[in-house]
Amino acid sequence: MASPSDLYGPAHTSASASAPPAPRLDASDGRGPEAGPPRIRKSPESDPPRIVPRRHTGRRLTAAAALLVLAMAVGSVVRNRAFQWDVVGRYFTTAAVLDGLLLTLWLTGVVMVLGFLLGTPLAVMRLSANPVLRALSWGYVWIFRSTPLLVQLLFWFNIGALYPTLGLGIPFGPEFVTVKTVNLLGPTLTAVIGLTLHEAAYAAEVVRGGILSVDAGQTEAAQALGIGRPRALRRIVIPQAMRSIVPTAGNMLIGTLKGTSIVSVLAVHDLLYSVQLVYNQTYQVIPLLMVATLWYIAVTTVLSAGQFYVERHYARGSARALPPTPPQRLLTRLSTLRARWESAAGRRG
Repeated sequence: MASPSDLYGPAHTSASASAPPAPRLDASDGRGPEAGPPRIRKSPESDPPRIVPRRHTGRRLTAAAALLVLAMAVGSVVRNRAFQWDVVGRYFTTAAVLDGLLLTLWLTGVVMVLGFLLGTPLAVMRLSANPVLRALSWGYVWIFRSTPLLVQLLFWFNIGALYPTLGLGIPFGPEFVTVKTVNLLGPTLTAVIGLTLHEAAYAAEVVRGGILSVDAGQTEAAQALGIGRPRALRRIVIPQAMRSIVPTAGNMLIGTLKGTSIVSVLAVHDLLYSVQLVYNQTYQVIPLLMVATLWYIAVTTVLSAGQFYVERHYARGSARALPPTPPQRLLTRLSTLRARWESAAGRRG
């Protein structure tokens, strides 16, 4: 009688010998003949391997050390009696401090709006084909970025020494209207002029960088469709340039908010000057400075949150998926932790 190796050959025999064992039918499970077909008992080799996440020991140790240092710093600030937190709480919402805060916010908003209204034409002039306009724009930016802000404010505050009167009339001819500079420029108006001219130089560079970030093909396509350059700039280029302008403009806004404290040298009653008036009378310098610091931190936090949502708004056309908001990130994190907790509880059960 022929053997299986003689009928099918050695290749078939070796393949059959190396094949994994088939699952075994279990007919003796005590269920009776009416229980249906017998169950298939799987072999241990058929179970998929369990994926074990990588352990980031160094990352955890670094995070623990950072949290320890943060806890030590916060504890030293909270327990230090020299800060006089009771005095901070007493002066935090006083009328003088709130009036100074309102003037700081008003000054920041006015300077930013006027700065970009002046800086945008300067940026367009810098990109113009007219060499005279390019030279004038470059010279303005060069002068006001090269001079310290404090020097500019002091210069405008003492402008009456150079021009005692300002007049409107015919050049090299008679003047129709004349006004004294001392009566025209007060401390607040001087601060607005000085800060606006300073911010306009930086705003011009921010807008120019945003315009240059837009592909030149956009302008060429607009010209091919018969759209004029001013309209293409206003309706096509500027909206796309906002993705590059908004982050830098947000930094400028926060910088202007803090930079308005320099107008205290002109006796403008901003937040810092109002705090200085109080501690010059009470000699409680540290707690009053903490009042100003906490207000600056609070306003800066609100502005940073607003900047995030503005950036997210202008990212709609460039990103397939918008970045999640902080509440969405928190909910996702909580859902992940809940799923891990339920999985761990199921394994223990």
